[in-house]
Amino acid sequence: MASSNFIDYVKINIRSGAGGAGSMHFRREKHVDKGGPDGGDGGRGGHIILKGSSQLWTLLHLKYQKHIKAKPGNAGEGGRRTGAEGDDVIIEVPLGTIARLAETGEQMAEITEDGQKIILLHGGRGGLGNTHFKSSTKQAPDYAQPGEAGQEEWVILELKLLADVGLVGFPNAGKSTLLSVLSAAKPEIADYPFTTLVPQLGVVAYRDYKSFVMADIPGIIEGASQGKGLGLRFLRHIERNSILLFLVPATSEDCGAEYETLLNELREYKPELLDKQRLLAISKIDLITETDYKEIRKRLPADVPTVFLSAILQQGLTELKDKIWEALNRPENEV
Repeated sequence: MASSNFIDYVKINIRSGAGGAGSMHFRREKHVDKGGPDGGDGGRGGHIILKGSSQLWTLLHLKYQKHIKAKPGNAGEGGRRTGAEGDDVIIEVPLGTIARLAETGEQMAEITEDGQKIILLHGGRGGLGNTHFKSSTKQAPDYAQPGEAGQEEWVILELKLLADVGLVGFPNAGKSTLLSVLSAAKPEIADYPFTTLVPQLGVVAYRDYKSFVMADIPGIIEGASQGKGLGLRFLRHIERNSILLFLVPATSEDCGAEYETLLNELREYKPELLDKQRLLAISKIDLITETDYKEIRKRLPADVPTVFLSAILQQGLTELKDKIWEALNRPENEV
């Protein structure tokens, strides 16, 4: 999966269709004198609609489509015939997409379900034909309404991945390896920092044909909340995860301190992230001794469930999945 194919942020110009003009028309029939007004209404302009699709995982298809315009409505006709409505434009986006006004940052829509539709911009209303303006004192109105203009906005579409579990850790913590072992995902794995340049999703099979979705977020570095490294660009994907799984390698100088550093970066980025359920996994235990193991355990926070694991040796994976499943099914009011 090429990293350039993952686009999670686009800015586009959208314009809804103008409404059609109402008709100013009078009946003209043989042997009918002064038939009266019969101008029809104009058709509505096309809407700009955002639609969720579970088949999409990126905004790549919108990267080079900067201007999206809906069709205008047709004008009304005589015989009280209403003009046709302009065709709506449906923009399909991945689940987890948010639409915001580029100028103010105001949120317009949030797509979380497959098939969900939200109108971003309404098409202009069609004008009323002259048949609507006749009265006892004005039996031959010679005017009709013009169609309402369409709307135009610059809009930012931003994707935040939807996943049950988000992996949080420094580069080379073993996140990609863990995801590849637990699921069928095939992230790039190598012995150098930032091998993961885009978020990766994997479906983890659990007991009795149950499953949950895990997301591997590109590695965070200290200062990511201030824009250092890749962290700031992808930290928003953590916002949509039900559980945050912090991954710290057992080979770190101080596992407890590294966990606190990661926690602080999330706090600096968005304090509400600390309200999410957290799990701590100490990875790469195949590289330490029993003495190291005991020393690490002494320095870990007591208020976070912790699992020691080795993805290479398949140790601790079942315990990890049990703890994740337990946390996912914990009532919301429980801490």
